[in-house]
Amino acid sequence: MGVDLDSVSEATSGAIGAVVSSTILYPLDTCKAKYQAELRSLNGQFKYRNLSDVLWEALSKGQVFSLYQGLGTKNLQAFVSQFIYFYGYSYFKKLYLQRTGFKSIGTKSNLVIAAVAGACTAIITQPLDTASSRMQTSEFGKSKGLWKMLTEGSWSETFDGLGISLLLTSNPAINYTVFDQLKNRLLKGNQDKVNKHKSPEVLSAFSAFVLGAISKSIATCLTYPAIRCKVMIQAAETSDAEKSKRKQKAHKTIPGVLYAIYRKEGVSGYFKGLQAQILKTVLSSALLLMIKEKISASTWVFILATQKFLLLNQGTSQKDVADLYPSIGSLKPIRIVYIDDLYL
Repeated sequence: MGVDLDSVSEATSGAIGAVVSSTILYPLDTCKAKYQAELRSLNGQFKYRNLSDVLWEALSKGQVFSLYQGLGTKNLQAFVSQFIYFYGYSYFKKLYLQRTGFKSIGTKSNLVIAAVAGACTAIITQPLDTASSRMQTSEFGKSKGLWKMLTEGSWSETFDGLGISLLLTSNPAINYTVFDQLKNRLLKGNQDKVNKHKSPEVLSAFSAFVLGAISKSIATCLTYPAIRCKVMIQAAETSDAEKSKRKQKAHKTIPGVLYAIYRKEGVSGYFKGLQAQILKTVLSSALLLMIKEKISASTWVFILATQKFLLLNQGTSQKDVADLYPSIGSLKPIRIVYIDDLYL
């Protein structure tokens, strides 16, 4: 079928948007990860009572730049995962429409394609995800490099949290379903007034953002226990005593982590750090989509121009190239589709 330029452009702009939004919000993400990873100590105390305590620790120790520890790995993971996800989603959606002959894709099919793209992305990028989580949750100033993170344990340990990552592909499905229901309810009254000869009313940019934030918050609340379990499974070892305990692998499993949280923190422990997660995720989704929207057209033009240049260098005549591609100035921007944030 060849290279799908629409999918490549979608993937590239989405990946760049993910890297930029990840960089901007990385200190918040680091504080969130360290806060989520902490389990109540045996004497019933928390080292971090609030999210701000993580920030104050970095400031008091003069380790402000440690809030960015693991940023390179996180950005690499963000770029690779978003590129794979955006490309897979866009490509398989187009393939589905070509094979079925449909002009549009239904909600159920859309969710299945998104889930499959998310699962494939999680499997491929899980080692980077695990390494970045360990770097973020390491003591300030003591984070190890990517290669050491990947090689110091067994190969299977680099896939810690994969089961939960696959489980969390349900998050976008919940988000999409809630958004769709809220949108239909909001527009229902107006649609009854729309004349059949007029176009149906669509959401404004502000309404879409508000509904997107609400639906994402609901999806995050419903899946948050799994999100915290994932962070704890991937968290760095903080002491020799804890390291010896982790050799048993008991609390590196989903049941083990769930039991440890319940035993030390009760039911409320499953939702520790929920506010920070919602804040980070909503801001990240908004930034990613905003950046992706702004650069998509430019990315599309750049990819076409690059391919035209390569064809000319391969000996293709200018007339044939002109027949293959319209003038860049007459190109319409590619249609932007909503794709959920992967960073949970």
